[in-house]
This record gives sequence, structure tokens and C-alpha cells, in this order.
Amino acid sequence: MTNHDVESLSMLEGMVNGEWLDRQEFPPLEWTVEGVVPEGFGLLVAPPKAGKSWMVAGIGLACAAGGYALGKIPVKRRPVLYLALEDGHRRLQSRFRTIMEDAPIPRGIDVITQATSSEIPGIIAEYLILHAERAPLVILDTLGKVKPPKRAGDDSYAADYAIGSRLKALIDSAPGAALVVVHHTRKAESSDFIDAVSGTQGIAGSADFVLVLGRKRQSDDAVLSVTGRDVPEAEYALTTTGGRWALDGMDLMDAAAAASRRRASDGLADPSVKAVEFVASRSTGTRPAELAEHLGVDPNRASTVLQRLHSAGRIGKQSRGVYIPLSDVSEVTDYAESESLTSITSLTYPPDED
Repeated sequence: MTNHDVESLSMLEGMVNGEWLDRQEFPPLEWTVEGVVPEGFGLLVAPPKAGKSWMVAGIGLACAAGGYALGKIPVKRRPVLYLALEDGHRRLQSRFRTIMEDAPIPRGIDVITQATSSEIPGIIAEYLILHAERAPLVILDTLGKVKPPKRAGDDSYAADYAIGSRLKALIDSAPGAALVVVHHTRKAESSDFIDAVSGTQGIAGSADFVLVLGRKRQSDDAVLSVTGRDVPEAEYALTTTGGRWALDGMDLMDAAAAASRRRASDGLADPSVKAVEFVASRSTGTRPAELAEHLGVDPNRASTVLQRLHSAGRIGKQSRGVYIPLSDVSEVTDYAESESLTSITSLTYPPDED
């Protein structure tokens, strides 16, 4: 065997075969917040002033106290490090007291408000060593505080991926621990919520999970989109009251259904919104006469509304004259042409026929 052969074999030292892999028993995925925040490195992304700092503070306080995250999801108590690098102690105290509704701020949340970008990795590493056996939660607000200045000639994607990979390596050193990094969305809108992550795809590509908070200005309603390597992709409806975030529903299933209803009725005039909501509440199917009775309108008018909503891709159709929620359609075909979608935004009941 030549030296070249030995060198080639050494490159395969980490290789395993299928039999070995089949014999392994791995621990189940650790959830910091069931269905929302798994173990590993993740991003919470939202536009400025959308309430993301309030959201991560609420999650952190719930985990530190062992209460309910997002108002409805039970979480176990664990150490929490909150790197609130855009806030001071006075503002954090006020925010925490509001979220806790004047209950004592839990001792289990540790706060750092000042650190340089070069210090942050060391701070996180030391905290993870100190609490490694308790699967801590680390919150970094924001990513911009850990990103070093870009050097001339650096590839933007490679630089972003390197930052994300370093953060991922840190949190992976403590099995079960989670690192949530607050980040901003890009200004340009996209139909794919992952594309909302500001910067190159290097940041999102290095993360284990991504949470995108979508909220319109002056609205108390929002939708949290969730995706990840080991996380089922989902959307959950949320509400916010005085800075406190909560699921819109009794649990994740309810909140997912509420998000689906909101998406179906987004941009519709009020009568059509009511029609979509009625169809969404009846998984067995809705006929025009049933909608007409519910809304107190003529059956012909109800039939026209249902047909238009179906043509615009807002509701599904089970059979002739029977309409169902989109969530109950096993395979929804492409939405109608943009002309139909445009017309539906101002849809009201058609005028009475003479």
C-alpha cells in the first residue's frame, strides 16, 4: 500500500455504514417551546417595531419561571440568558414587569445589556458550560450586534454563513439548548417567508429553524411562520395586547386554523370575510342555502359569493354546490389568474337581480 493510499483511507475515518446507523438510538428532539422553538440555533425575524423583542422577552420569562409561552404553551423551567444589547436595565425592567403583569421577575433569567461583537461568542460559551446539563435558552437581540464589519472583498454569503455556523457550533455544544437570535426582515416583500430574512441566504441557511413574525402596522393580530430542519412547517395566528403575545386559540392547532382563516380572508370585503369564516367553520361542507340562512341573504346571492371565492382560491370545492375550507382540500390546484384575485379584494354581495 502506497503513502497515497494510506492518506486516502484516512479521509474516510468519519464514514459509517447503514448497519451502524440503524443500530443507533438518538434522544428525541428537545423543545424549548413545543412546536415553535426546538433545540439548536434559530432566527426570529420581523420588521422593525413589530414586537419581536417583546416576544422573545415573553418566551424567556416563561422559560425562566416554568410557565406558559405565548400564553398557551406549557414550558419547563430552564436557565435563560438574555443578551438584550439594544436595551438598558430601566427599559427591560418596565418591559418584564408588563409581561409578568406585576408578578416578580423570575430569578432564572440572566440579562446582559452591553457586550462587543468579539465578546458575545465567549459569553454564550461560558453560560452554556455553566448550565449545560439543564438545556438553557439563550436569546441574542439582535444579530447585528454580533456581526463584525464586512471587510473589502469578502463574499457576503460566505461571511453570513460563517457567522451563523459559529453560533450553531456554540449552541450544539450543549445538547438540548436553544439559541434564538433576533433579526430584521428585508424591505422587499416575497411570497416565500424565508426570503424575508435580511441579508444573504447564508444566515437562514446556517440556522436550524426560522421564525418569521408578520404583523401589519396598527394591528394587534399577527402570524408566526415556522420552519426548520427538524420542525414541521406551520403558521400560527397570534395576538398582542400591551406587548404581551399570545396564541389566537386554545392551542397550536387552534392557532394554525385561525392563521388559515386569516390567510383565506385577507384583502376581502367584510361580507366575503364572513362567508369564508362560515365555510371554514364547517368541515362537512357548505351549500349556498346554508350560507344564505346564516347571513340572511338570498340563496342566489350566496351562491354567487361562494363561486367567486372558489374561483379566487379562497375556499375549496368538495362536489357540485358543496364548498369546504382550503385546509380540507387534499390537493389545491393553482390559484386563479391574478385578474380574479384582484377582483376578489373588493368583493361584496352582487346586487339583487331585477
